[in-house]
Amino acid sequence: EMKRLKVPGAALGIYHQGQEFSAGFGKTSVENPLPVTPDTLFQVGSISKTFTGTILMRLVEAGKLDLDTPVRKILPKFKMSDPEVEKRLTTRHLLTHTGGWIGDYFNDFGNGDDALQKMVKKIRKLPQVTPLGQAWSYNNAGFNIAGRIVEVLTGQPYESAAREMIFAPLGLGLTFFYPDDVMITHRFVSGHQNIGRKVQVARPWAIGRAGNCVGGVVSTVRDLLTYARFHMGDGSTAQGQALMQRATLEAMRAEQVDAGGRGKMGLTWFIRQAGELKIFGHGGATHGQQAVLHFIPQADFALALLTNSDEGGLITDNALKWALESYFETAIPSPAPSRKTDEELAEYSGRYELPLSAFELTASDGYLVRKDIPRGGFPTPDSPAGPPEPDVRLAFYAEDRLVGLDEPRQGALCEFLRNADGKVSLMRIGGRLHPKVA
Repeated sequence: EMKRLKVPGAALGIYHQGQEFSAGFGKTSVENPLPVTPDTLFQVGSISKTFTGTILMRLVEAGKLDLDTPVRKILPKFKMSDPEVEKRLTTRHLLTHTGGWIGDYFNDFGNGDDALQKMVKKIRKLPQVTPLGQAWSYNNAGFNIAGRIVEVLTGQPYESAAREMIFAPLGLGLTFFYPDDVMITHRFVSGHQNIGRKVQVARPWAIGRAGNCVGGVVSTVRDLLTYARFHMGDGSTAQGQALMQRATLEAMRAEQVDAGGRGKMGLTWFIRQAGELKIFGHGGATHGQQAVLHFIPQADFALALLTNSDEGGLITDNALKWALESYFETAIPSPAPSRKTDEELAEYSGRYELPLSAFELTASDGYLVRKDIPRGGFPTPDSPAGPPEPDVRLAFYAEDRLVGLDEPRQGALCEFLRNADGKVSLMRIGGRLHPKVA
C-alpha cells in the first residue's frame, strides 16, 4: 500500500495478550532519507486530544473539576459569539465535540506560555452552526479551551502538566511537544504531500504551540502502545504505581453521544462495534502526517500506525479492518449502497461550506459526486490550500445516509441533517457539519 500510494514511511505497533510487536517501513523523508524504525518520531495529530482528556479526568479524580460545571466558572473572562453557549458550555461539551460552533481554527501565537490563552481569546469570534449540545461535529477549537482549563486548574503550562501527569508516570520517554525536543537528538519524519506525480515534503513542520493540546504530541508506536495498555488496565503504571482509578478510565469509554458514521463518542475516544468486540480509538492528521490508535480491552489488543504522508490516511483507515480480519475473523458491518434517480438526488445537490473545507455535490448516474474545493488555514489562517481531493462518488444506503465509493473516502459514512422545515440544511462528512449554502 505504501508503494501504491507513494507513502515514504510508516511505523506499526501491535500489542496482543502480553506480546508486543513493532516495525518501521520506508524512509523518514524524501529529502533526507533515513530508515524508519519503531522508535522514529511521528506527529500523532488529534490522538493528542485523548491525552488532554486523560489529564482532565485526573483533575476530576482530584476534585478540581466537574465535567458539568460551566466553563465560565473556571475561566471567568471566557467569551463566545453565542451568549447562551458562553453561559452554558461545559467541559463535557468540549470532550464530546458538541459545542456546535465552527470548530476548525488554527493559528500560531508564538512559543510563549501565553500562546493558548491568546488562542482562546480568538475562539470567541467563531460563529455557531448548531445549538449547544444538539449535534456532534468534530471541534478542534473546543480542545484549545480544554487545554486552557488544564493550565488554569494546574497553575502551569499545558505541556508541563502533560509531562508531569501523563508522560513521565507512564514512562513515555519518546513523547514530546516541541520541535527542539524532537529534532536535536532523535530520528523523526517529515510530512509529505503528493503534488501531481511528485512526492514533496510538506512545510511547515510545526503546528504552533497553541495547538499542542489539540494535535501537538510527537511520539512513537511503542509509546502509543504503552499509553493504550494503560487505558485498558486498572489505572496503574507499568511499575505498579496507581495513577488513576479503573472506573475513571472506563468512564472515558462510556458512550456519550452519537457521532453518526463515526460510531459513538465517549470522553475523547471514538467507539465502534465489530461483532462482540467494542473498539476504542482516535485518529490524527497534521501537515503531511496521518496516524491512528485503536484498542480493544476485552481482547487485550492495541494497534498503533503512523505514516508520513497525507496519502497515509488510506492506510490508517484500513488498519483496523485488517487487524479485525487477521486477529479476530470479524469486521465492522458495511452498508449496502444503492442508486437513486437524479430527481431524488436534486434536493441534496449544491454547495456546502465551512471556512477550512468546502465542496459541491452533483448528481451523476444514480450517485452524488463530491467535488472538493481546497481551502487553506492550517497550521495558520494564511496557509495556502493544498491540492484538491479526487472526485468521490457517494451512494445512499439509508434515508439521508451515504457511503463513499471511491478513495480517499471509500467506505466513509456520512449523513444529511434537515432543518425544522424538513429541508436539507447540513451535511456531516469528514466528521464536520457543513452548512448548505447554495
